[in-house]
Amino acid sequence: MYLNVHSQYSLRYGTMSIPKLVEEASARGITQMVLTDINNSTGIMEFMRECDEKGIKPIAGLEFRKDKRLLYIGIAKNKEGMRELNEFLTEHNLEQKALPETTPEFKNVFIVYPYGHAGELNDNEYLGIRFDELHQLYKKDLSGIKEKLLALQPVFVADKIEYRLHEYLRGIDLNTLLSMVTPEDKCKPTDQFLAPGKLEASYAKYAFILDNTRNLMNCCEMDYPKGRINLNRLTFTGNKKNDKELLEKLALSGMDYRYGKQNKEAFKQVKHELKVIYELDFCAYFLITWDIIRFSMSQGYYHVGRGSGANSIVAYCLRITDVDPIELDLYFERFLNSKRTSPPDFDIDYSWDEREDVQDYIFKRYGSKHVALLGTMSTFKDRSIIREIGKVMGLPKSEIDGFTDQTRAAFNRDNAVFKKISAIHAMMANMPNQRSIHAGGVLISEEPITYYTALDLPPKGMATVQWDMYEAEKIGYDKYDILSQRGIGHIKQAVKLIEENQQRKIDIHNVKAFMKDPVVNAQLKSGNTIGCFYIESPAMRQLIRKLGCDSYLVLVAASSIIRPGVASSGMMGTYIKFHHAPDTVKYLHPVMEEQLKETYGVMVYQEDVIKVCIHFAGMDGTDADILRRGMSGKYRSKIEFDRLVERFHEEAIKLGRPEEIVKEVWRQVSSFAGYSFSKAHSASFAVESYQSLFLKTYYPREFMVAVLNNYGGFYSRSLYVHELKKSGAIVHLPCVNHSDSIVNITGIDAYLGFVGVHGMEASFIDGIPEERRQNGPYLSMEDLIRRTGIGLEQTITLIRVGALRFTGQSKKELLWKVHRLLDTNAKPSNELALFNVEAKNYQLPELINTRLENAYHELEILGFPVSMSFFDLLETDFRGEILSNDMVNHVGQMVKMVGVYIDSKTVHTKNNQNMWFGTFLDADGNFFDTVHFPNNTSAYPFRGAGCYLIMGKVVEDFGFPSIEVLKFAKLPILGNPVMDLE
Repeated sequence: MYLNVHSQYSLRYGTMSIPKLVEEASARGITQMVLTDINNSTGIMEFMRECDEKGIKPIAGLEFRKDKRLLYIGIAKNKEGMRELNEFLTEHNLEQKALPETTPEFKNVFIVYPYGHAGELNDNEYLGIRFDELHQLYKKDLSGIKEKLLALQPVFVADKIEYRLHEYLRGIDLNTLLSMVTPEDKCKPTDQFLAPGKLEASYAKYAFILDNTRNLMNCCEMDYPKGRINLNRLTFTGNKKNDKELLEKLALSGMDYRYGKQNKEAFKQVKHELKVIYELDFCAYFLITWDIIRFSMSQGYYHVGRGSGANSIVAYCLRITDVDPIELDLYFERFLNSKRTSPPDFDIDYSWDEREDVQDYIFKRYGSKHVALLGTMSTFKDRSIIREIGKVMGLPKSEIDGFTDQTRAAFNRDNAVFKKISAIHAMMANMPNQRSIHAGGVLISEEPITYYTALDLPPKGMATVQWDMYEAEKIGYDKYDILSQRGIGHIKQAVKLIEENQQRKIDIHNVKAFMKDPVVNAQLKSGNTIGCFYIESPAMRQLIRKLGCDSYLVLVAASSIIRPGVASSGMMGTYIKFHHAPDTVKYLHPVMEEQLKETYGVMVYQEDVIKVCIHFAGMDGTDADILRRGMSGKYRSKIEFDRLVERFHEEAIKLGRPEEIVKEVWRQVSSFAGYSFSKAHSASFAVESYQSLFLKTYYPREFMVAVLNNYGGFYSRSLYVHELKKSGAIVHLPCVNHSDSIVNITGIDAYLGFVGVHGMEASFIDGIPEERRQNGPYLSMEDLIRRTGIGLEQTITLIRVGALRFTGQSKKELLWKVHRLLDTNAKPSNELALFNVEAKNYQLPELINTRLENAYHELEILGFPVSMSFFDLLETDFRGEILSNDMVNHVGQMVKMVGVYIDSKTVHTKNNQNMWFGTFLDADGNFFDTVHFPNNTSAYPFRGAGCYLIMGKVVEDFGFPSIEVLKFAKLPILGNPVMDLE
């Protein structure tokens, strides 16, 4: 009879997971209990499942607290009661208003106030009294409340050890020392399940309290359906028959658009998929996704449909995706089949600044009671928690830093304090820490979603469920992924800038033409892909050059084999080798050659595994996908999986395949399946890559401006400015008379925006250009100050970055003047002047700024120099014995090169040592790459941004040169002349 049980979802308060909670209750013979986590219902559905398995009657509830104070406990009589509680909490969360001292009238909820609550009680309201409060009833007239008293034994922890953990959690939650956690901040040591019979014994003198409690709990029945049921919106039109007819009409119409009316292969595949979609009841899922796409396209928003949904020709015909599954030989069963154990989903990407409009449409179109964003749950798993525990213990920062320093691991092992911290950390590991928001998941429910969860209002400002995608799937929800990415923003804004700057309209959806363009493919082959979606990283540019990648199909393969598992398994090297020498491939069987010729016998894609299962072993598409998923660790039934493995061998031998070859094919299938990547994913990535690549090839200036304005990509802002200069643009420092908040371009003149100016306030970032647009250019610094109301510090920042150079005065002159105008330390005069006297113009000595001073200003305020390069800042004139373009002529030779550091990547060797791969720019602005082996890197480490002198041997891998570094040092730069003066 426990009315007030808490799990770990009472965040940073409760210590037991729901499985452990139920296990503890079962061990004590408890037959029914109420889960009442603090201000959330995250664990309710999981709690019901676990209790059902253990034969315990689950009852759902919520504990409501305000400012650490218990207000009341809500206990649901049934499913409707849980909806009432969830909606009550949701209202206060979404409207961000405090919980009231008393509850509204509930129809299907019992309310339990703590003993001592004043005021009359309604029929559904009770008082909960703890066993250590029973003395307050002594000699008291109970006639008015006798039937209202309930046994209140809160449960937060399992034992004394977990109570200590609870105290640490409270310290972390309150950001205070363990010694400063007060009794009001935490539970009581007795707030746990009591030994069998002890609860009853505690209330022996007041047996009626136990009777009241038992009777109340007996009135509760959680009438939720058992097991997973489909909770998604069940129809699009309101009628399943109409859904079926509409989906067929849209699919066939889209087929005409994509393939023409006479394509028999497409028609056959569309009909096949529609049949499966009908049978599996996914019409509404497809139609709702189509509706979202229809809305976004009507608004002019660009989207990319990716994921396994690209395996569906129906999705292609509905314009959900732009990947042609027939052209790429993709298998629908990879997306949807009758035996799939997890729901499929579409991943729809939008530009970062358009996604919220799409989400807002979904909420309005399908109803706020039926739509919510998906939540996530972050856990205590990061080593940063060691820092939090150390703070709670009151340790000094230096000691905590030592405990988180990996180089001191051996020393720390024998440290008593560290052992204690580690023990606490181990107990916290994977405990939920805080609720957050999923990257893009949206749920659309048939019933009001509050039957299953209360809703939060994260900073994003849209209602969000209190559990994550894994719980959503178990409950019965399939998510719609409405995602955002910067690459789409690059493309969208580049197209707009090209129209504005060059008066040319680009059909960016004409991807098939881009794929056949020899100039675009030559650009791809060169590896000049900075800023392009998915293909700009050092590793991807290396792979492109090693492959000599010059086509869409090869790029699709590259997008797959770059994945960590594929690359580390050795398949990447095998693929590159056979790509250059396809005649040397030895196929195990003619069927293997027929099905895998495109990838030289290497199972690069998950679809390749399915192909082999179907065509070599004679399996159907559904079983082939189940087998593929099983080898990826995603299929739950080992018995079923083992049966399919046997079937693979049996069916292959029935087809006349030699037994030894069957065994070897299976060995390859089983080893590749865990590493392979979805071809549909890769194809989707490659489509967007080609769109970026087309823009970079023909309109590089506008494209790079768009990249800068959409927060870049893999690299730092300085590299994208460098690329903008390389494209032929004249890059200007920010200017109050030419710059906008973001980078703009007119002709070949590009002005950096105020967004990149460190220390600029948002009001002036937008306000300065807006005032100029409204009332014309600024005439002087005084005019700028008068019209914008800008203060001293912000004006100084603008002067130092060169944004007032239009005045013709030097920075030092302007700084002198602005201090006279705005210095708040100047003594004010309150006397009225008899006459208006003109301000005195003092004759200043000539004040000159050097290029070096300006470069230091830019480094400080922009983060990189614009008027000088990093090479110009070097003390030495040496620029290396060779440059990047000459490396291929020095393979095997020792050389010295000088490069600007761009990026580095750490890799763990088989011996668990670290090695690094570096990326640099030479004095001509071209890339070169370095390899730093463990034995050299510790002596010559990376030391941040700047230029390095690099000595090493030039090596080559499939035509791609790099340097194996022997020695490596950061070069000194010219001193800051202002600092030198001081």
